[in-house]
Amino acid sequence: MPDNLPPAFVAYPRLPGHQLLSLQGVDAVAFAHAQFSSDVTALPLLHWQWSAWLSAKGRTLAVFQLLRLADDHVLLVLADGDADAIASQLQRFVFRRKVKLQVHADLAVAGAFTAPEAAAGAAIALVGSQGWELDLGSDALPRTLRIGPIEAFPASDEAEDAAFALAWRQADLRFGLPRLAESQREVWTPQQLGLDRLNGYSVKKGCYPGQEIVARTHFLGKAKRAVQLLHTAAPAQAGDGVQQDGVALGTLASVAGDLALAVLPLETGDSELQVGNAVAQRMPLLDGLAR
Repeated sequence: MPDNLPPAFVAYPRLPGHQLLSLQGVDAVAFAHAQFSSDVTALPLLHWQWSAWLSAKGRTLAVFQLLRLADDHVLLVLADGDADAIASQLQRFVFRRKVKLQVHADLAVAGAFTAPEAAAGAAIALVGSQGWELDLGSDALPRTLRIGPIEAFPASDEAEDAAFALAWRQADLRFGLPRLAESQREVWTPQQLGLDRLNGYSVKKGCYPGQEIVARTHFLGKAKRAVQLLHTAAPAQAGDGVQQDGVALGTLASVAGDLALAVLPLETGDSELQVGNAVAQRMPLLDGLAR
């Protein structure tokens, strides 16, 4: 079985599909804190954290990186895109808060399978006068994410872009970071997606959409399912079922090539898993992406 390690790409290819949404204004931090699952007010300047936007029923609409760039500037890195729709939906909750939402078509997101030059852990490093560097890996699988003017990251060959995007997405799944296709949005709770492994939600801060469901599940110990990394022997897609001994067991929440994150019961037998008619082999998740 292949080890799914990414090839040695050079420079900083753009990451297709990644989009950026900024929240700027004196109420930007307070607004983000009230809407998203992470503790934004506790995040130091020039640091980032994983976060999510949930429905009122505690289902995950989007998972993203949340950067606190200034006292009045929060930036969301949306790996699964949909920035315009998210901005439009968030705008409904702005009311009289002094915050401006802006989708950044002038900026690009790029990556490399190398250790960062200056960023470390959750600390963001400045790159030039208009860019930022983030540590998005670990010693086992180093990765660097860079954000900057779109002209700083020239477009690559389309086939090379696609290969790099797949390798990056597979690395995300190996770390247990869910990548949600449209069909999988508003389906899973943060606990089912394993966002606790990434410190992607808070059960101690004040209210936010879905907070009651998240806190109740946490404190009452009612989480019965979690993500498991699988290597699939045949092509699969998000939403496909996982079976064991001919019985439905769970569902694929994210897919990248021959890797998938499946939401499965916490307690399962040791017998073989199948997706469709093909074998699906369990693989260990990598640690080191919590922020």
